[in-house]
This record gives sequence, structure tokens and C-alpha cells, in this order.
Amino acid sequence: MTDVVAELERRFPLAWAEEWDRVGLVLGEPSAPVRRVLCVVDVAPETVAEALAADVDMIVAHHPLLLRGVSSVAPTTFKGRIIHDLIRAGVALYAAHTNADVAAPGVSDALAARFGLTGLRPLLRPAPGSPAHGDDRGFGRIGELPRPMTLAELTRHAAAVLPVTSWGVRAAGDPRRMVRTLAVSGGSGDSFLGAATAAGVDAFLTSDLRHHPAGEHLAADGPALIDAAHWATERPWLDDLADLLREALGVETLVSDLDTDPWTVHAAAPVVDDKEPRP
Repeated sequence: MTDVVAELERRFPLAWAEEWDRVGLVLGEPSAPVRRVLCVVDVAPETVAEALAADVDMIVAHHPLLLRGVSSVAPTTFKGRIIHDLIRAGVALYAAHTNADVAAPGVSDALAARFGLTGLRPLLRPAPGSPAHGDDRGFGRIGELPRPMTLAELTRHAAAVLPVTSWGVRAAGDPRRMVRTLAVSGGSGDSFLGAATAAGVDAFLTSDLRHHPAGEHLAADGPALIDAAHWATERPWLDDLADLLREALGVETLVSDLDTDPWTVHAAAPVVDDKEPRP
């Protein structure tokens, strides 16, 4: 396991994580051998069951299991049950979160690749003097689409190239707006709305956009917005992560395609014919 941890921390140094984040080795014996690794977005009962069924030695997750403090890891609690199951099975757990978001290549590079973006640059660079500052590192990516698309067309394209979820993909803005430059950010991205506006992009794709910030952003003539499921915007990075570990260390790597997005039902509103009276 020491070799796996060393490689992960070489590619995604712990110092690059945000101060509030909790990354690195969560549990596991450093001296234990690692033959097979499962890469997941979320550490959830479903992905833990997948790991145990696949007889892996280690889970590498994007989202930290213990992001916020807990006073108990009793097996009667959600997180405690997971920890007990992993320890009993001898499965280690490691998290690479905002240190993987800011890395180059990192989470948003994998998302940008789904759209064929070229000329990539960070949406928001780390502050000068911060450990992550330098090179092409930063949160989100900006690039050029292979060809211009209307917002409506790009939204349909996003639904086709991103992992399928019940949430799907929605957009805000003029459906006829032409999009040439696209900013993307895996995971929750409404804190980057100002950066997308300052960058002058035509559209910004991310997840977890909220009603009021989105409305105010559009009212101020900001870029069009495309909102996809959180899990779907981060799942593409798992393929890159698996390739990294396999090529650098020769370990067998598996990628979880279990959709852990909490939204499981979606019903589109019926199209109203403007010629008919509305109820």
C-alpha cells in the first residue's frame, strides 16, 4: 500500500487540498499488499459492497467519507458501518478530493475531454503563494468546442457524452445562444460563476447550481449555464485515475459505474401548446 499512497500523493499532493478538505489515507495498514484497487466517486454502502464482491484490497474515492467530524464510528451509524465493513474485510480507503480537482491533469480535465475541448486553461487558478499555485493547475477548465453549438444542442450533447443519471442535464439561458468557448468544473461549481463571467466564456457546465445565484448570474448577462448531476461530472476522472495506478504500479484497477447520485426519479414537465388555454 505504501507504493500506491506514494504515487497518489506524488500526483495529487495533500498540500494542494483546500484547508477544509480531508484527504489521504483514511484506513488501512500501510504495509499491506495491494493487488486490486476500486476507484469510486462516493464511499457508499453500494460501492463498498461492490468492492467486497470484487475482492479488492483498496478503494480510492473522490469524495472523503469523513469530511466532517464524527463523535462515533459505531456500526449503528452510516459511516461507522462502512468503516467496520472495510476493516473487517481488510480493505483500505484513500480519498483524493480538491487536491485532484486542482491537479493538471485532474478531475476537470477528464470532464473537458468528454466534450473534446482544446486549448485548455484553468477556470480559477490557486492564489499566488498557495501550495497548488503554478503550471496549469487550478479549478475547472476552459476550452474551445470542436464546433460551435447552440445552447440547446450542447445540452443534448452533454446528456449524450456524460454518464447517464436520472437527474439528466438542464440548462439556463437562451436556447439559441451560440456556444464556442465552454468552461467546465466537476462537482459543485456555483462558487465559480464569477470566474466564468470574468473569463468571458459562452457557457459554463457544472453541477449543484442553485436557484438564486443562477438567476442573478443570468440577469447580469453571465454565460449560459448547464447543470448536470454531481456524480456524472466527476465519474469521468475515475478512468484516468485507474489508468494512472495501473500504468505506474502495475496493480489491477476497477472503476465503479454505480450511479450514487441521490436523485433517482425525473419527470419532465409536459410541453404546453401556446394555442391552448393554460389551466
